[in-house]
Amino acid sequence: MPLIRRLAVIGVGLIGGSLARILREKGEVEEIVGIGRGESNLQRGVELGVIDRYCLDPVEGVAGADMVFLATPVSTIFPLTASIAPVLDPGCIVTDGGSVKEEIVRQCESVMQSGTFFVGGHPIAGTEHSGVEASFATLYQGKRCIITPTPSTDPSALEKVGRMWEIAGSSVVLMDPVKHDRVVGAISHLPHMVAYALVNAVGGYDRFEESILSYSAGGFRDFTRIASSDPVMWRDIAVANRESIIEMMDLFARYFADLREMVEKGDGQGLQEFFARSKHQRDAIL
Repeated sequence: MPLIRRLAVIGVGLIGGSLARILREKGEVEEIVGIGRGESNLQRGVELGVIDRYCLDPVEGVAGADMVFLATPVSTIFPLTASIAPVLDPGCIVTDGGSVKEEIVRQCESVMQSGTFFVGGHPIAGTEHSGVEASFATLYQGKRCIITPTPSTDPSALEKVGRMWEIAGSSVVLMDPVKHDRVVGAISHLPHMVAYALVNAVGGYDRFEESILSYSAGGFRDFTRIASSDPVMWRDIAVANRESIIEMMDLFARYFADLREMVEKGDGQGLQEFFARSKHQRDAIL
């Protein structure tokens, strides 16, 4: 018997579409309903076999679902949950893929009706591309998915969401929502802030008439790849997790100031030690 009878995916793009693809491929879902505002994207999802049918109205689209996955910008997760909560069938589980958890989990849990459940989740996977055509079944293979239960999380709902991500190929990690936001603020949100700032800094360098970005090679392009991510999505993340991001930006600024001082002084020994320490830590995570 499939794990999920009817899956409603709100936001059929890279994240939502990829989950739908792998669950279908594994035979773990009977029916997939796509929900969103872009009808052409949803029609394409049907053509590609990612979803079985679609609906533009979330309240109508979640009817009869036993699992709802919200793969939408973090600023929309709570409003969408609040709008669909009153019409969910008993036993239905709502989960999400948002990269900010503390406030979202607290708000969403507060609007769930008796007999329905919210379980916060965050698959640590993605690319800089978007839309259903960017989705692929192996996106989550070998990745981690952080699930953020609270004392009020239903154990059976937690188990089902965890099983869903394991089927998708992810290693499931349980983490407190507050810790999640601090950890992800460091390993994901800060790098995006740095990448966006770096591209703007180099693009704004005006010593020469032409933009020097045209001379960028592999290193610069690899390092700044994530600056091609959706600006709206990252605007919402920066606002929603600003406390954690500011904490990490301040810490980064101190390290960058130390590095600047060593460069200014021509401190070769200090620079080598700084770079060696960074290389050791980077190599250890590969």
